Amino acid sequence: MNTDLITKTENFLKQKFDNSAYFKDHPDEKAYRLEHSYRVANIGKEIAEKEGFDVTEMVIACLLHDVSYCEDFDDDGWKDHGRNAAKIARPFLLELGLPEDRVNDMCYGIAIHVDDKADFEGERTPFALSVGDADNIDRFDAYRIHEGLVYEKFLEKSFEEKVNFVNTRIKKLGKAMQMELGTKTAEKIWAERIAYYKGFYEKLQKQLGNSTAIN
Repeated sequence: MNTDLITKTENFLKQKFDNSAYFKDHPDEKAYRLEHSYRVANIGKEIAEKEGFDVTEMVIACLLHDVSYCEDFDDDGWKDHGRNAAKIARPFLLELGLPEDRVNDMCYGIAIHVDDKADFEGERTPFALSVGDADNIDRFDAYRIHEGLVYEKFLEKSFEEKVNFVNTRIKKLGKAMQMELGTKTAEKIWAERIAYYKGFYEKLQKQLGNSTAIN
């Protein structure tokens, strides 16, 4: 792993975020986005190591997958943030001296990670798919359980709303378990994360079931 190139990428990402007018007004979102980028990069690193991909390239691509959050965009613009991140990342990656074909593969993975679409030609290689896989995997872990419950204002819901919310979440997680990913490594990590997530909500479901009567 080329730590020099990765350090340059970290500095580039932090500089983009530090210079962002949007993040200056939303420091909590800046902190979250940077932390998320690091988590995705570490997941990507694990996938790359086990699948034989270039670890440096994967870590860099994952670090930059959300770099476009330095820009201010409306709700509809969110759908383009992968493609916009690729536009920001490409000249930087070329400045790092990476081969153009590898830069395109990295940027294609960044571009498609939101809605599976890019605005330039590329191939859905296992490497490119792994950028989005790492991003999706980070959506299912201990921190995101807490964050999701806070976001949904779970404690403010009525008892019936809590029961419905938990039941719906368990059904969705069952469907999510069937999702296909780009590599066997990602599929294994995904299955472990979804099982962990589902297990939490099943425990919560059982606890709610014991909250109104003797069973």
